Amino acid sequence: MKLEGKVAVITGAASGIGKEIALTYAREGARIAIADLNLEAAELAAAGMRVAGHEALGVGMDVANEAQVEAGIEAVVAQWGGIDILVSNAGIQIVHPIEVFPFADWRKMLAIHLDGAFLTTRACVRHMYAGGRGGSIIYIGSVHSKEASVLKSAYVTAKHGLEGLTRVMAKEGAKHGVRANLIAPGFVRTPLVDKQIPEQARELGISEDEIIKNVMLKETVDGEFTTVQDVARVALFFAAFPSNALTGQSLIVSHGWFME
Repeated sequence: MKLEGKVAVITGAASGIGKEIALTYAREGARIAIADLNLEAAELAAAGMRVAGHEALGVGMDVANEAQVEAGIEAVVAQWGGIDILVSNAGIQIVHPIEVFPFADWRKMLAIHLDGAFLTTRACVRHMYAGGRGGSIIYIGSVHSKEASVLKSAYVTAKHGLEGLTRVMAKEGAKHGVRANLIAPGFVRTPLVDKQIPEQARELGISEDEIIKNVMLKETVDGEFTTVQDVARVALFFAAFPSNALTGQSLIVSHGWFME
């Protein structure tokens, strides 16, 4: 198994992309800390994984809260002695035209996406460095780490910021054997995306079907959504990579939307 004995912290892992990454890592032998704002959901997901024979721990964590992040990571280390993998996945979406974008919503978006990535990275790398066994940090960005879309000023700003953090972390972590990479998915049909469809339809004055076909999937090569399994396979590839040869990189998983 590719991750046997590794300890992985995955934020926002009670559902969606994070949950699929957690399951994929568990099948490859990792011990999984499911960190989520909803403690009950995190514990329920962890219990289900334990029933399936995996080692899992549910951790309540608001990734934008410094004290909660520090306490959550310390709980994982107390349970398993260290951390090998961080997947910074927790995120939300709020869409508005910029001229009416509430400042409180802007700050909330940046806090969860950027403050959350920073706080969890800082807490985890301290243990990765001290443990002397290296590690892998994976940020779940977006095609919006590369591209812009209307109504998404805060989201695009945050996801672009994650690319910068990835590159800095790759340089700082190298001497400790800690890699940092970013996954940039296209639209994945999760509750987060389902919520956007009617919101964007209202803002743009078109139908929900048109949002899917002519906005979300227009630039793909096949008109298909990216799946949670697609993203999880790439997350496994990054986590299991054996050297610093693959660090500071972003990989777009988008059915051809935005090719580099």
